[in-house]
Order: sequence, then structure tokens, then C-alpha cells
Amino acid sequence: MERRDFIRLGMAGLGSSILAPELVLAKSVQSTSPVSDIYYTKESPGRWKDKVAGHLPSIGIEKSGSKISIRVVTSHEMRGFEHYIVKHVLLDQNYKFIDEHLFNPDKDKAAVSTFTLDNYNGPVYALSMCNKHDLWLNSANV
Repeated sequence: MERRDFIRLGMAGLGSSILAPELVLAKSVQSTSPVSDIYYTKESPGRWKDKVAGHLPSIGIEKSGSKISIRVVTSHEMRGFEHYIVKHVLLDQNYKFIDEHLFNPDKDKAAVSTFTLDNYNGPVYALSMCNKHDLWLNSANV
């Protein structure tokens, strides 16, 4: 198998392992989000109902003039590459990408991200991705 085919097949497998379980099991999510079938929330944890506390990201907001600091924390332990939070993603009120922070479980002892925004008003959404327990979404108003 050529290297490019191997990488392409690996990415397809990764994508299906993340999306397929949610598409099948998270149908009960009641949201206006265009992607509500691919993440879990506090109200709709799907098959991970016992995992909410360690996987749902919390969002802290501090304002200083036009600067807004958003701190995202997932209280999940970082057990090396065995079990960890892969990344945090910040989305705007239209679920458009703002920024992300990738974690290195060999170096990062906690899943904490800080994002800075200018002159933003409205809801923000934080995604927290666990390598074993899928993708979690929470929101806060700025």
C-alpha cells in the first residue's frame, strides 16, 4: 500500500470512528445547531451519561475593555496518550471556527485553554475532544 493511500485510509477510519457513533446514538439532541448529531452535551450525553463531569468543558469569561479572555477547562485527567483531552475548539455564535488549542499529554498536566477575542458579543461554544469518549459541547454568553 502506498503511503498516501495509507494516510487517506487512516484519516477516513478516524473520521468514521468519531462521527459514526454519534450519528447513530446521539439522535436525541434537541438543538438548532447544524452539527448537533456529532457531539454530546450535559443535557444529551448519549451513551456517555456517566462521563459528563470529566468531559464537558467549562467556560470562564473575563472582559477588559474591548478584549475578552475566554478560559476553557475540561476537568479530565491526562493519562499520556492512553486517555486524554486531544483539543479544545472555540466556535462563534454561528458555529464558525474561531480558534483551537491542541494538547500534548506528555507535557500538559491539565486540559486548560485561553483564547482572546476583540469586540465580541453573543454566545461562544467550546468543544472538548477526548480520545476515548468523543466530542463534548458547552456554551456561554459574552
